[in-house]
Amino acid sequence: MTVPDIHRTIDAVWRIESARLIASLTRIVQDVGLAEDLAQGALVAALEQWPQSGIPDKPGAWLMTTAKHHAIDQIRRNIRLERKTEEMGRDLEIEQELGVPDLGADADEDMGDDLLRLIFISCHPVLSKDARLALTLRLLGGLTTDEIARAFLVPEPTIAQRIVRAKRTLSEARVPFEVPVGSEREARLSSVLEVIYLIFNEGYSATAGDDWVRPALCEDALRLGRILAELISNEPEVHGLVALMEIQTSRLRARVGPSGEAIPLLEQNRGRWDQLLIQRGFAALLRADAVGGALGPYRLQAAIAACHAQARTPEATDWERIAALYDALAQLTPSPIVELNRAVAVSMAFGPEAGLEIVDTLTSESSLKSYHLLPSVRGDLLAKLGRFNEAGEEFKRAASLTRNARERELLLERAAAMVRGKAE
Repeated sequence: MTVPDIHRTIDAVWRIESARLIASLTRIVQDVGLAEDLAQGALVAALEQWPQSGIPDKPGAWLMTTAKHHAIDQIRRNIRLERKTEEMGRDLEIEQELGVPDLGADADEDMGDDLLRLIFISCHPVLSKDARLALTLRLLGGLTTDEIARAFLVPEPTIAQRIVRAKRTLSEARVPFEVPVGSEREARLSSVLEVIYLIFNEGYSATAGDDWVRPALCEDALRLGRILAELISNEPEVHGLVALMEIQTSRLRARVGPSGEAIPLLEQNRGRWDQLLIQRGFAALLRADAVGGALGPYRLQAAIAACHAQARTPEATDWERIAALYDALAQLTPSPIVELNRAVAVSMAFGPEAGLEIVDTLTSESSLKSYHLLPSVRGDLLAKLGRFNEAGEEFKRAASLTRNARERELLLERAAAMVRGKAE
């Protein structure tokens, strides 16, 4: 195996093992920043040693053992942590006697617990939204700061600062490395699900840049969701989120045309939707139903996505059911954006006038002043009513608000189509 081949293998191993490695080290040293430094040190050691010695049979276990040795060396240099040195020394001796476990083994219950703790600490509400996103992709996604920066189209130093500040905040707040219980668990889990879905949405419909979708971010979010669903199998909303992401991911190939142009849902070739992902989404919904409990926002959104997935054509879609599901979602989590989505469903079920009536009540919402989808939806409804001049102006306004180049092209094309429609 050539050195480049070994480096590619190391990169693949790191992507697979880094989250579990950092999770276990955080449990031991009780500091997520130090844990990541130790894990990075093990990675550097692998890059130095494996080209000469070859890839070990259990690369994850090798990285863990190396990281623990580095931890012990560092702690021994710190007199104030002498007691922890002894504890870690005993921990390592026991592991050497029993045999270091393979970190790739999914059945390792302790490893699963550590990974769950790391998920909760990375998404802790004490951190800002941007910090949670960056830290989660760094610690759990195995992405470099450069990869995260490119994914969100921000300078690499900005991402590096967010990660450093996030670790410092967690340390200063003395956030315990544990799975929350009781009422705190519900609030913390909500933060975890929010972070995963924010990552997914940035991949599914990029807010800025030249690409309409960024599939890699969708894949990262979906992988995290699947892991979480196995670690917390008794939470219906976790399965609901996984179902939602599985079904939405099934459309990625159909969302982009040959030249990278954006293709809206109702114009997509449904034959290109990934049926395997759709079936996985349906299975996740069944798991959520089996757990039971009241319907939450992710289960409701997944049910809406399932309605689309079940329809062979846009005309065959059960729009009345979708409108009813949006009614339930609006009651559960009222927001202007939910209302805007409900307006679209109502317009499809009961006519554009009914949808426009809802949209017009949202035009004074301060939170939607710079939200490009408000004039975009209003433009669609006005066009269906034959009010082409007004529709064209709405599409132009939407184009001026979006930061995504592909979406801007689509909106300007629709504005131009309104001029042609008026001429006809």
